[in-house]
Amino acid sequence: MIVNPNTATAMTEAIVAAARRVASPGTTLLGGTPVTGVSAVESNVDEVWGSVGVLEQVHRGERLGVHGYLVACFGDTGVAAAKELAAGPVVGMTEAALLTAALIATRFTVVTMPRRTREQSHRVVRALGLEHRCAIRAVDVGVAEVAGGSAHLLEVFAEQGRAALAEDGAEAVVLGCAGLTELVEPLTAALGVPVVEGVAAGVRLVESLLALGLSTSRVGSYAAPERLGPVAR
Repeated sequence: MIVNPNTATAMTEAIVAAARRVASPGTTLLGGTPVTGVSAVESNVDEVWGSVGVLEQVHRGERLGVHGYLVACFGDTGVAAAKELAAGPVVGMTEAALLTAALIATRFTVVTMPRRTREQSHRVVRALGLEHRCAIRAVDVGVAEVAGGSAHLLEVFAEQGRAALAEDGAEAVVLGCAGLTELVEPLTAALGVPVVEGVAAGVRLVESLLALGLSTSRVGSYAAPERLGPVAR
């Protein structure tokens, strides 16, 4: 299941369509959109509502027999809680993108959006211990602007990408929002370095974990919760 923490069904559909382009032939993808919550995750308050939406959809997925989950929001909204709830592996698009970038470049830069969400990206970077290798940049564009496509943002992302190469020493660029898939190829051509998109990276990571028979450890941090709360009713 591709879980979109916001309530924008059009964005969920676009993200799932992008995920299908990289998924293995035998993989079935299901979109998960919260019934209630916020239309975009752009603040700490939005993250709380978005996290509830993620748990709502993971609980739904468990009833449907979903094998693994990708949370499609940069900043990995609700991922830690979802790992406690889901029987199978849960991957956040941010951790997927950062770990993928770390395999192919010594230094890399995230270009996220909007500007006020930079701390959400820093949080995941710190959790993965990649502060010495990763810089964060942002464009001040709202998430709603990519609901219908992101081609119109090519130049603004290219500008930040060029600055990342010149000023950060970046050897790869990570796109910091779901719904930016169509920027990957033109940005790669414009910048001459790998461009990593977290939904694509995350889909393949979930598939790999399932193929390896691996899921979230139940010892300690991600032990099953004693109280499931209202999302499980």
